[in-house]
Amino acid sequence: MIEEIFVNARANPRIDPVLAVWHWEIPVYLFIGGLTAGIMFFGAAMILMNKSEEAPFTTRKLPLFAPIVLSLGMLMLFLDLSHKLYVWRFYTTFQVTSPMSWGSWALILVYPASILMILTYVREGYPWLARLVDRFAIGRWVIDLSQRLRRPIAWANLLLGVFLGIYTGILLSAFSARPFWNTGVLGPLFLVSGLSTAAALAVLGGRKSAEHHLFTRIDVGLIALELALITLLLVNLSTGSRLHLEALGELMGGDYTVVFWGVFIAIGLVLPLLMEMASLRRSNALLIIVPPLLILFGGYMLRQITVDLGQETTWTSYQNQFNIQLLDAVREP
Repeated sequence: MIEEIFVNARANPRIDPVLAVWHWEIPVYLFIGGLTAGIMFFGAAMILMNKSEEAPFTTRKLPLFAPIVLSLGMLMLFLDLSHKLYVWRFYTTFQVTSPMSWGSWALILVYPASILMILTYVREGYPWLARLVDRFAIGRWVIDLSQRLRRPIAWANLLLGVFLGIYTGILLSAFSARPFWNTGVLGPLFLVSGLSTAAALAVLGGRKSAEHHLFTRIDVGLIALELALITLLLVNLSTGSRLHLEALGELMGGDYTVVFWGVFIAIGLVLPLLMEMASLRRSNALLIIVPPLLILFGGYMLRQITVDLGQETTWTSYQNQFNIQLLDAVREP
């Protein structure tokens, strides 16, 4: 009888266990979330460290990217929803123990904070936009108020940026049923990766050599820290259960070996690290443009590999548990 139940249940959509529930939209969102976090963090940090003149692009122009990029990430989340008309239900409750609930409400706070951050330097960074806003009395008042409260607004963006960056990793690590995700290293790793991608964007967009040099040095340190966290992640897996070791095996000779070591580590981290270190001694157009692009690529690959491999690691052997032939063998005397 139980065999018939399994056979009938497996004929229904989304009943039979599948390896991939999250598709390309989620890695893109996680990458964009980390990038947005880094933009908010560095824009605020440069103000708080009184480096606005040394890093004019990061403080005056880069903050505009935060709400735009985040909106693309929100679109990815919307596309991933199976029941898109019910998206409003995220905001009818707040679940203290749910990382997804924390993230949903935090994203609502990010928008006003990032917009106020833009307004603190909008007259210097985007004069054309400031002229449009200044046409209205309420607009002039908001810009003037934002400029007077520049440092408090910077602190709010700094804290929200750190939360957003680390939340994208905690979101995955909270899934204890997935051995590859179930580690406290993912939160800090995703935060550092997001900061690194934002630093790369600052190098790409900046026009002053001092700003290039500053964020290249910052990025070198962040990539070194990211490599250390990746090492810690691998050590964590190697000292875990049999299923943790099986997940590690996918990176050490398994299906994900080439993409992890050859594409992500070599091309997305080590190569740009070496090129950035070379650019600190002698800079040219190639060393300014190529390493940031590789770092942005590496930041995305980290999320893609993590999401895909995490969905293939599980505490349950679906192939055995839902194998009808095995159930028939058990039924036979």
